[in-house]
Amino acid sequence: MQENVSVTVRVPAKVNVQLAVGGARPDGFHDLANVFLAVALYDEVTVTASDRLRLTCSGPDADQVPLDRTNLAARAAIALAARHGLGESAVHIHIAKDIPVAGGMAGGSADAAGALLACDTLWGTETSREDLLAICAELGSDVPFSLVGGAALGRGRGELLTPLEVGGTFHWVFAVADGGLSTPAVYAEFDRLTEGVAVPEPEPSPALFEALRTGDPSALAAALANDLQPAALSLRPSLAETLRAGTEAGALAALVSGSGPTTAFLAKDAEAATAVAEALIASATCRTARVAVSPAPGATVL
Repeated sequence: MQENVSVTVRVPAKVNVQLAVGGARPDGFHDLANVFLAVALYDEVTVTASDRLRLTCSGPDADQVPLDRTNLAARAAIALAARHGLGESAVHIHIAKDIPVAGGMAGGSADAAGALLACDTLWGTETSREDLLAICAELGSDVPFSLVGGAALGRGRGELLTPLEVGGTFHWVFAVADGGLSTPAVYAEFDRLTEGVAVPEPEPSPALFEALRTGDPSALAAALANDLQPAALSLRPSLAETLRAGTEAGALAALVSGSGPTTAFLAKDAEAATAVAEALIASATCRTARVAVSPAPGATVL
């Protein structure tokens, strides 16, 4: 282990351009066809040797981030130390937030992937990519994609990844809502809304794959889909006003990002994205709006 050395890893947010959700499994999870696209909004995770495990956090809504062992970044450090028989994971993890907290953009999962890669680098444990991804999958369904980045299809709970080709740059606006939405609560609402209904097996969209491959924003707009959106709107009806405001401002398509409450708007180009963001802020239907492009690289040591 290197003493008194810091390692910083940059990790991206994600948007689900397709989230097809199957019925609840016996273990309570749902089979998914989850098409992830990493976007250029980043958290930075810095780890430094310490006498004990401790967490600090800075940035927007940092006060909402747990700073104990329930934090996924702490759990990542603990899991890696256990994998290599290192005993106590004595490390200071600092998270510099820029990904919206509890916003359906996998900020917590990104921090876990960042902490995992940073600790592996700091400790010189040289964990194989396969083992890193296995630890990621144990931590949470979205964590493996945060490590990989780019674009990928996630099957199973979303942790079984197949990389996808992206042939261009897509321009997005993300409207950040007041407060968060609990992912388990959104899935519970999905189960309630689909009770007694035959939920089809989740299947990825060939049209969406082709839109990504060709880099065609209009084709991607036509293929965007999120099966959790009705549940998110049921729990937070005001999101419908945000979706409407962005669409009226010229977005090619609008959808709830993952389990919400962040809403995502696909724009034709950079100029259109700026106009949509300004209109969303002026509409007072969201707390703020962020412009970002995709795809973006996964967890990267700086």
